[in-house]
This record gives sequence, C-alpha cells and structure tokens, in this order.
Amino acid sequence: MKASFSNYRFHAAWIAVTLVLLSGCKPHEDEAQASSAKTTQGARQEITYFKYPDNPAFDLVYLADKLGYFEGTSTRPKYVGKISAPQIIPLVGTGEIDFGTRMVPLVISAIASGADVKVISAGGETLPDAPHMKYFTRNDSGIRGPKDFEGKTVAFNSFGACAEFVTKKYLSQHGVDVSKVNWLVVPDNQSQQALVTKNVDIAIIHPPFSGAAEADPQLHKLWSDWDEDHGLGGMAPYSVNGAFARAHPQAVKDFVTAIARAENWVNAHPDEARQLTAERLGIDVKLVERYAYVKDLVVTEPPIQYYIDILEQAGKIPKGKVQVKDVYTNDYNPLAAKQSQASATPRANGQPS
Repeated sequence: MKASFSNYRFHAAWIAVTLVLLSGCKPHEDEAQASSAKTTQGARQEITYFKYPDNPAFDLVYLADKLGYFEGTSTRPKYVGKISAPQIIPLVGTGEIDFGTRMVPLVISAIASGADVKVISAGGETLPDAPHMKYFTRNDSGIRGPKDFEGKTVAFNSFGACAEFVTKKYLSQHGVDVSKVNWLVVPDNQSQQALVTKNVDIAIIHPPFSGAAEADPQLHKLWSDWDEDHGLGGMAPYSVNGAFARAHPQAVKDFVTAIARAENWVNAHPDEARQLTAERLGIDVKLVERYAYVKDLVVTEPPIQYYIDILEQAGKIPKGKVQVKDVYTNDYNPLAAKQSQASATPRANGQPS
C-alpha cells in the first residue's frame, strides 16, 4: 500500500512538473506566434492594392498580372468588376478606381474640369498593321466614303474620346457636316451585332473585337484610324488618381514598371499575347488582332497637344485652360529616365547623339 501511494505521489509530482514546464513554455510560444502574425501582417501592409476595372479588353494590367510582373513589387491589382468605358476616367478622378486606361481627350477634359488625375504612362501605338480602331459597315449598305456618313447612325464606344474626335476631324476635312451624323454609344463587344442587325449603319470598333468584325463576311471594312491621322490620335495612356499617387508613389512606380515590362513582352511576343487575351475573353484567338504599344510606355507630347488643339477648336475646353505639362508625367517610369540618359550620351566618335 505504501509503495502504491509512493508511486501515486511520484506520478502526481511528475504531472505537476510537466504542467509547470508547459505553462512556462506557452508564453514563449504565444510570443513566437504573435511575432509571426505581426511579421505576416507587416508583410501584408507593405502591399498596396490598387482598384482596377475587370473589363473585356486587351490590357497591359491583365497581362502583367498573368505574367507575374507584379510579384516582388509593392503593389497588386484588386479588380472591382466591369466599368463602362465612359465612366473610367471620371471614376479615376474621384478615386473610385486608382488607375484607368482611356484616350487622352477624356483626361484633358477631366483636368479642365478640376479632376485630380494625371497620365503616368503611354499605352497603345497605332501602326498600319495594328491600328487603334477600325470602321465597318454592311456589304449592302452602299456606304463607302466619308460623305456617306451624313444621315447615318454611327456606333462608337463613348463620347469625348478618340472615336468621336478623330472621326469628326477626319469627316470635316472631307466636307462632311458632322451635325448630320447620328452618334450612338455602343460597347465595342456589341457593335458588330448592332451593325449586322441593322440597328446602326456604321461601327467604329477597337481591338480585340475589331478582328471578329473584319472576319464577318456580312461586313465591309472602310478604313482605320491610321488612314485618318497616321496614329497621332491613337495613344491610349494609363492615368492615375492624384491622391493615390501622392499617398503611394512607390506603388505607382511599380505599377508603371510592371505594365512597361508587359508592353515590351507584348511587342516582342504578339502571338502569345493574342493567345492570353483570347483565353481571358473566351474567344477564338484567330479573331484577336495584334496590339502594339509605345516603346517603354514613355509619354510624348505630340499626341497630347493634338487633342488639346481639337478640344479647344471644338469649344470643349477654354483656350489655354490646359497645358501639355498639366496632363502627364514620366516621373514614375524608370525607363523614361534611361531613354533620356541614352539620348543625352555622346556618340562614340565624340559627336552629340
């Protein structure tokens, strides 16, 4: 009986020691867990998520994300659903989304109205074999030239952008009274159907959806924006909300760096880029047209001045209200600095470059 009691006391003492040891270790474990959680939380706080539309488009943000170019940077996209084209720049101006890609005149008009928005990188480049937009009609419409636009209904993706101003400028140069043209806003991905069903007479369609329209045997391609202005009005830049840029300058730099990497990849791998876009949109890759981008996404001034002049002449903004330097900055693009350094470096023979 004594031995049994002795064994009991031994086991009880062992249990007590074990509990003390366990209780002594627990604070250290809790501290380690808390430290790990804090480190994880700190790592999460280093990432700035930017709000961006999840639209059906050939877009460098989606491609950069797909290619992993945001990995290792301080920023990541947070897609906020589809946003109609006319609303993108206004929502960038209010901060509802942080970045957006739309044509220069929309940004100029927004700035003239006091919006806090700035172009921070170039975008698409119009080339003969990679135009920014194409013009279509039905084979049986009888529409073949600019004068045929009078009295007709034209589908385009939004007022205030390239499809309106480039087209009106071109038509006016050919003696067309643009006030006699009926303009109807139709999303790019619906314009082909609107044309086929005779709800419109002419459709101005951007890639990637212009490829399907060109392949449609019922339709006739009239021309592209390259034929109208040789690409001067085709740059579709990326803009940022000013407050976001001031609060997160490194995130903006990382954003521009990532999409510039994507741009260079697209220009070097056009077929692979078409394939990724086809997979994203769920359409036949044969119908996805090539898209070209400005080298290194460095913003140049002529396309901006082009639209300032158009907007002033059209009475959309007061003359002198917006200057080119008000519209853009290359400060967030490290490749712009490299380009400037390269152009300033003397040639090997000592002559200026």
